[in-house]
Amino acid sequence: MTDNTALWLSSKRADFTVAAAPFPSAQSGEIVIRTRAIAMNPMDRLVQTSGDLMTPYLHYPAVVGSDVAGEVVAVGANVTRFKVGDRVVGFAASTDKTRNRAAEGAFQTYVVLLEHMTSAMPDALAFEDAAALPLGISTAACALFQRDFLALNAPAKGAPVTGQTVLVWGGSTSVGVNAVQLAVASGYEVIATASPRNFDLLRRLGATAVFDYRSPTVVADVSAALRGKTVAGAVAIGAGSVRPCIDILGTCKGKRFIATATPPASFDAVPAGRGHWRKLIAAMAGTVAGNISLALRARSKKVTLKMIWGSTLISNEVGPMIFETFLPDALADGRYVAAPAVEIVGHGLASIPAALERQRRGVSATKLVVTL
Repeated sequence: MTDNTALWLSSKRADFTVAAAPFPSAQSGEIVIRTRAIAMNPMDRLVQTSGDLMTPYLHYPAVVGSDVAGEVVAVGANVTRFKVGDRVVGFAASTDKTRNRAAEGAFQTYVVLLEHMTSAMPDALAFEDAAALPLGISTAACALFQRDFLALNAPAKGAPVTGQTVLVWGGSTSVGVNAVQLAVASGYEVIATASPRNFDLLRRLGATAVFDYRSPTVVADVSAALRGKTVAGAVAIGAGSVRPCIDILGTCKGKRFIATATPPASFDAVPAGRGHWRKLIAAMAGTVAGNISLALRARSKKVTLKMIWGSTLISNEVGPMIFETFLPDALADGRYVAAPAVEIVGHGLASIPAALERQRRGVSATKLVVTL
């Protein structure tokens, strides 16, 4: 039996610990991969520090992590798209409420992936670059395509132009760069916000106009750019993103719907240890107060808000739409770019906690990756 090793979270708010793990088996509709690269996400560390609120259902000991790329080593019954040896990138679903299984966490040497949440990789795409994709593209897809969100047309080669515009606030984030590309691939115009140093990146990905989100005139500027256009909705990513999107969409014609990716209050300062409850309660109170304020503002401007949960596409048609139908060919022929750019910050599972801490301190248009 091949050995497996994982970065375990033994209980709520415990330290991450490297230890042996059972070698996983592939059940029906699943594959097992040998991990080669893992990308860091805010959710990975928030499960550790704020799991009381974020994932109260999670079974412990747990293995977290969503973004993984590697090689197929086993396939389960009814798997038709992959064989042993294939290079793949996939969404590791261990912290989704419907999965909740340590074997499906990315932070280990051998990982179980759902076939319909996995994409083949072209030979020219490095594992490290591919690992930037899964949670970012999944969260963006939940916002854009789920029926209770923006419900855009599906992305496809040669998708017809819709004549509608999507606003992506926070376009250079890992969710934002995917939202820009997916909306463009679905036939929509995209207007985005970012820091000026990332304007060129977003234009290369397909945005027709990009505005500085820190500009004091940004709401007026974006509103002017949307004048006369029909909006298909907005995706609001990052602290303070929802309020300006409300004010902008409140002046527009079309679908006044905002898919929100970021709560009003940050949970980054919540520690796992001493001071945990004091900081967590303060963040929760700030979130509740912020949500009430935003809801009232949205109602006054006839705008609808809804928070995204980046793994819900596992259980609906959007997951296979992205990972089975769209992404493999789009990556292979260069229509879709693995973004944002990655920075390798360590090798081995033991380097992940430091990578998560670095991410907590902030990165821009960059995905931190650990190799195995």
